[in-house]
Amino acid sequence: MGWIRPAFPETAGYIIFAFLTAVYVGLLYISSKEEELKLDDPNAPVASLPLPGPTIRSGLHFILPVVVLVWALMVDRLSPGLSAFWATTYMVFILITQRPLTAIMRGEGNFVGAVYRGILDLIDGLETGARNMIGIGIATATAGIIVGAVSQTGVGSALADVVEVLSGGHILAILFLTAVLSLILGMGLPTTANYIVVSALLAPVIVTLGQQNGLIVPLIAVHLFVFYFGIMADVTPPVGLASFAAAAVSGGDPIKTGVVAFFYSLRTAALPFLFIFNTELLLIDVTWAQGIFVFIVATIAMLLFAAATQGWFMARNRFYETLALLLIAFTLFRPGFWMDMVSPPYAEENPTEIAAAAETTPAGEYLRLRVAGLNDLGDPIEFVALLTIPEGATGDERLENAGLVFRQDGDKLIIDDVSFGSPAATAGLDWDQEVLRVLRPLGQPTKYLMFIPALLLLALIVFLQRGRPDHRPSRKPAAA
Repeated sequence: MGWIRPAFPETAGYIIFAFLTAVYVGLLYISSKEEELKLDDPNAPVASLPLPGPTIRSGLHFILPVVVLVWALMVDRLSPGLSAFWATTYMVFILITQRPLTAIMRGEGNFVGAVYRGILDLIDGLETGARNMIGIGIATATAGIIVGAVSQTGVGSALADVVEVLSGGHILAILFLTAVLSLILGMGLPTTANYIVVSALLAPVIVTLGQQNGLIVPLIAVHLFVFYFGIMADVTPPVGLASFAAAAVSGGDPIKTGVVAFFYSLRTAALPFLFIFNTELLLIDVTWAQGIFVFIVATIAMLLFAAATQGWFMARNRFYETLALLLIAFTLFRPGFWMDMVSPPYAEENPTEIAAAAETTPAGEYLRLRVAGLNDLGDPIEFVALLTIPEGATGDERLENAGLVFRQDGDKLIIDDVSFGSPAATAGLDWDQEVLRVLRPLGQPTKYLMFIPALLLLALIVFLQRGRPDHRPSRKPAAA
């Protein structure tokens, strides 16, 4: 498709439409070989499910409007409104023409009646769509009031300050409170606006408070964390725009749909926390082989986590098996948690011995410094800085190459000068700051050794569950 527009700038739209129509006719020919699907009675009990093969083949042509939508959004880069317009227009074309064309392909003679039925399908679709949008429109209007109140009164900025007060400096409390605030600020917002709000208001909170309490993670992990919970607001009652949209399609109750969706999404709410503590899940600083390995292990961990939360693995879980599956999933997601207990990653040194710590730190590695100083407003602040140690013959030379000059004031180690553009300046260090703690990195065995006991425990659970009579799911047909 890439050469059509340059080659035929005036008639590209007609050529693309002709190509889509040819594909549409081909898919409709496949559909015409299947029996026409009958509309189910929504009030009748569900005693059996339709066969997937004939059902899919009879409606393959309905995927074309979705193709048009995705193509217009991601390839032609049209606006969302214009992309939806072209997708809807093609859907109208399909509704009007599918019955007459199907009648011709099946050799049926009532062509005029097929055209009339196609027009009735279009009218019915427009009517049903308008009715379904009533609930969504009311929910959107109500959410707009909340969004306006937050943006006009400055509540969003005030909520960000609440995190620092309520968390008390605890990392998990900071993340949990930020997740709750992301849910609040994400109510009723479309995806783009949602990301802009939560990333502007809450991502700096995690970065700043995390640095003050020893948590330093890539910025992309922080943004994905707040964005995940911001998007989760789409299914969180009482707003839950996605729940209203889903209920309009299914005919269910929007609030009940939102509650069920919220509890289902809670099963994956642990993933954003793991993004923070294990950035390899985001494929940060990994090779191709490591990326494939992480993908396989993370997939297994997610399946085990789902098996634990739904209470069924190979058989119905006993309570201790559920706990074991949760433990295995956590180990596969974050093996470094246990390895840090077995082999500490850092050794604490006296601040006055920072030169010796710098000398024994491999070049290119980080020396973690906890320092006390003043922020931009002149208020006292403590934070953790990651100082990259450059090459040098001695520890003093390495610190000098890093842009640092110290002075001792009794037992205190004070930063006397920081070179502009140096690794020390990049780490956020400044003159007159006091070095409180020095953490030197230690050699540590590979954290993937923790997979061995986790997989052995998984093998034990498989052995226990395979011996039970209910280890295979029932294959009886669905009952009413």
